Amino acid sequence: MSRFRKTIVACALFALAGVVGAQVDTKYPGVGRAATPKEVAAWDIDVRPDFKGLPAGSGTVAKGQDVWEAKCALCHGIFGESGEVFSPLVGGVTQEDIKTGRVANLRNSNYPGRTTFMKVPTLSTIWDYINRAMPWTSPKSLTTEEVYSVVAFLLNLNGIVADDFTLSDKNIRDVQARMPNRNGMTTKHSMWPGDEFGGTKKADTSNVACMKDCAAEPKLASFLPDFARNAHGNLAEQNRGVGAQHGADTTRPEAKLGAPLTVAPAAAPKADAPTAAGKAALALLNKNGCTVCHGIDKKIVGPAYTDVAKKYVGQADYLVGKIKLGGSGIWGPIPMPPQTLSEAEAKTIAAWLASGAGK
Repeated sequence: MSRFRKTIVACALFALAGVVGAQVDTKYPGVGRAATPKEVAAWDIDVRPDFKGLPAGSGTVAKGQDVWEAKCALCHGIFGESGEVFSPLVGGVTQEDIKTGRVANLRNSNYPGRTTFMKVPTLSTIWDYINRAMPWTSPKSLTTEEVYSVVAFLLNLNGIVADDFTLSDKNIRDVQARMPNRNGMTTKHSMWPGDEFGGTKKADTSNVACMKDCAAEPKLASFLPDFARNAHGNLAEQNRGVGAQHGADTTRPEAKLGAPLTVAPAAAPKADAPTAAGKAALALLNKNGCTVCHGIDKKIVGPAYTDVAKKYVGQADYLVGKIKLGGSGIWGPIPMPPQTLSEAEAKTIAAWLASGAGK
């Protein structure tokens, strides 16, 4: 009798589960399922300007320096001042700015550039971005303590907190009151008429079609001779691969003003059948995030794999050591950090490079 009752209860539970599943399916038929609370919590990690969403924790300036030098300095410089890969994070901020909440150098047209702490008004933005996107090659890998520590270290570099400061969820609001540009951002404008976001009812643009008093057509006064265009090498290869500044490809003729832009169709390259070694190497490169900094046939932050293959033909053992230990100076000043992949994985990639990096 007891076994019979268990069978009845199990059937009832199964039927109830089917009803619940059917209800989900009828709401959005054929479109997955409802996310579980645990899945939503893993996704919902944003930290807002009022610090809603900020996890409990703390981190010291000293700990932040250790984390910074190990995981951040490669791209941002030891003191956060480097513009080699990304825009500088540190600099341009004075103690007077911290008092007033407005960065004077933002109005100084002679100042050489704008750093992150000159512009950003909210400390939550710094915390949230580091937490979700850094390090560049391994986002979301920092612990909560490491994020607090790195933010504390950046605050210290900008003169906002002392060398022995400990940043935490308890005192972060007090530090927000010392952000150099906290008063430099206005919300009194709207992308469209209305006051949904606390702005005015007037839009922030008032474009009017104008077809009168137009500027005269410009006259070409001088030009760069064709023989001098590529005199100092291809400008496109001399600029970093990220950011707004991209040089012109000076290996190609300059487009003339008024001439229609035409691009000759390139002949489709003959595709070689992928080899087993090529497939294995490419899979490991994607798995370990190597393609973030290296393109197969194009330089990104580091050199293209085809260029490495040309330089080190038949030198698989040497390449294994470089992959494992990292280094800098051969392909430019930006160092490659030591890689944590296994010896076997490093040998697979090195053998592929030493044999020509074919697909």
